[in-house]
Amino acid sequence: MTDSAFAFGLGVGTQNSKGEWLEVFFPSPLLAPSTELQAAAAGFDSNTELDETQLRALQTALSKAGANDQAALAGRLRDNGRPAVAVLLTEDGPPANVPEGYLKLHLLSHRLVKPHGTNLDGLFGVLPNVAWTNEGAVDVNELAERQLSARLRGDLLEVSSVDKFPKMTNYVVPAGVRIAHTARVRLGAHLGEGTTIMHEGFVNFNAGTEGPGMIEGRISAGVMVGQGSDLGGGCSTMGTLSGGGNIVISVGRECLIGANAGIGIPLGDRCTVEAGLFVTAGTKVTMLDADGMPVETIRARDLAGKPDLLFRRNSTTGAVECLTNRSAIELNEELHAHN
Repeated sequence: MTDSAFAFGLGVGTQNSKGEWLEVFFPSPLLAPSTELQAAAAGFDSNTELDETQLRALQTALSKAGANDQAALAGRLRDNGRPAVAVLLTEDGPPANVPEGYLKLHLLSHRLVKPHGTNLDGLFGVLPNVAWTNEGAVDVNELAERQLSARLRGDLLEVSSVDKFPKMTNYVVPAGVRIAHTARVRLGAHLGEGTTIMHEGFVNFNAGTEGPGMIEGRISAGVMVGQGSDLGGGCSTMGTLSGGGNIVISVGRECLIGANAGIGIPLGDRCTVEAGLFVTAGTKVTMLDADGMPVETIRARDLAGKPDLLFRRNSTTGAVECLTNRSAIELNEELHAHN
């Protein structure tokens, strides 16, 4: 048995009428499980529902391995009768099925790994489109029949979204965060303690914050925001799924992206982007000296990751300018200290 397995999770999920997984909830995922736990969990198919006999055997094996919390969970799943699955990832490879994909999303939202900290290659092809309803996950191909059945019994099947990713808070609520509109944070988001997501804020999977931070804009897939940074209302970060290509976009510590602004380059620490200004890699930027005089014009990609920069637009010429930012922002500590 290898001593370097990547992760383990024991979960309960939802299947369609064909027995195919739609989603899985892992209440207590583990990173780098012990060799004893690995031995107890070995031999189970990560895509196959566990029957009562298997759950009983797994519970016993986990108890002998000293994984008492996991053993207790196996007992609760056995007594409940809902579809259960055990996933042991011996290495951090691409997710091969829905349970493996959901385990990796849980690792991110439980803060066990950071964005880019696990292999998510092929995830979109693995996860099915699901109708997320007040009765749980429903296969989109079975939705019409479920809606009719609900109407015939005098109920309404409310569909809140049709998507591959559910909202994070139905699976994980990390300690010390505030989320004003839970539908705008997907499972697989990584929110550091002290993070506040306002109503118009959005955080995609495999993206997030170190915390504390104020998020009133969009954190796209793959983007990580550093401590003490503020994303103003309506601003955007260009992720790898929205035009950023292979460039890993990130926001450093104590940065400010103004309202309706955006970035397509990584920002270093203590950078500011003026409200309404979108800086992409190819944006031509006029560099200013200490006296505010133009020195040279370069492309924004040449400033990627550099600290203490202020990006602004000259209101007379329309040129994008950059100068040293000597006054980093300070968050209102009262807003984040009591999350």
